[in-house]
Amino acid sequence: MKHLPAIAGGHPIRSADNPIRFGSPKIGDAEISAISGCINRGWIGKGPVVDEFETAFAAFKTAPHAIAVSSCTAAIHLALVSLGIGPGDEVITPTLTYCATIHDIIHVGATPVLVDSDPGTLNLVTHLEAFATPRTKAIVVVHFAGRCCEMDQIMQFARDRGIFVIEDCAHAIEATYHGIPAGLIGDIGCFSFYPTKNMTTIEGGMVITRDAELAKKIRTLSQQGLSHDAWKRYSDAGYQHYDIVDAGFKYNMTDIQAAIGLVQLQALPERHRYRFQLWKRYETNLAEIPCLRPAPVDIEGDDVHALHLYTIQIEADKFPIGRDHLMEALTAENIGVGVHYVPIHLSQFYSEAYQWRKGDFPNSELVGARIISLPLGADLSQQDVDDVCLAFTRIYNFFYEQ
Repeated sequence: MKHLPAIAGGHPIRSADNPIRFGSPKIGDAEISAISGCINRGWIGKGPVVDEFETAFAAFKTAPHAIAVSSCTAAIHLALVSLGIGPGDEVITPTLTYCATIHDIIHVGATPVLVDSDPGTLNLVTHLEAFATPRTKAIVVVHFAGRCCEMDQIMQFARDRGIFVIEDCAHAIEATYHGIPAGLIGDIGCFSFYPTKNMTTIEGGMVITRDAELAKKIRTLSQQGLSHDAWKRYSDAGYQHYDIVDAGFKYNMTDIQAAIGLVQLQALPERHRYRFQLWKRYETNLAEIPCLRPAPVDIEGDDVHALHLYTIQIEADKFPIGRDHLMEALTAENIGVGVHYVPIHLSQFYSEAYQWRKGDFPNSELVGARIISLPLGADLSQQDVDDVCLAFTRIYNFFYEQ
């Protein structure tokens, strides 16, 4: 009985009070101390710690300008607004992404133009000529799972047509492409610090750019369009009158979030190397299981993978059960899993709003039907990964023999 998978009546690999959670952040005493420091100083909103975090993140990315915001969704929205994208404009972006990428495009009044994904890298296809029209004003690329898109072709395509490029780097904090940090290849880079990401500020994001005027506009837009933020108005230097210079948004980060971010950022390189060890452990332990594993990755050289998601794909003709059944079986083992992603065009809202249909983007649909993301994070031990692989193998063997 003990050799049966939990879904078939056996004992789960992990107990209910000791599960392996998907995307659990690694937060410890250093983050707690940093939060306490903010509270003890009596300033918890946007203030000097946000400034410090922006400076540190800019240095990490070798970016001339960095603006901390409330989320990556806010970052992409600000990027589109600052570039003047609006009604009548079209924005090319992949269907294999999180809905926030597309929401931002429609919130500025533009029309999303979806494209399919490359079956090997899972990034958007690079042959975009068929999708461009005179109304195309921007491309939002998504560096899926931490692997940069083929930016040489995309940038050449965009520059030849005067199209802006926004990089959705939610998965790609540590990534580089031909030696250039993700986020600095296009016009604007947008990052996420959500709890499941490689580093977290609980909620939060960052915008980076080489363009000083864009950075100034984004900073102003992120703080209600005011000429001075609250810290500048109420600091020990004395009250300063402000003006409203644009119709902005409430998208600023807080000092408490930034304090967590400073600790997380310092630990990021070491945790990136550790996740690579976990990644290689998955590769070794699952080598005999018939599933599609990620294309080869590296964390050295000019093309660094950020190792945000370890994804596998379950091929119906080679695996004894389907993807959703496998997810149920792993959940019964008290192992958390994710799906990245159900393609946008198959969702109720977008299929109705834009008349997209099943069959429009076959590569992404195939991926979306068979992909699973396994736990991969700095909070996991090597034994945790071994347990995931043991459960996976046990499930496969049991159903293969049926």
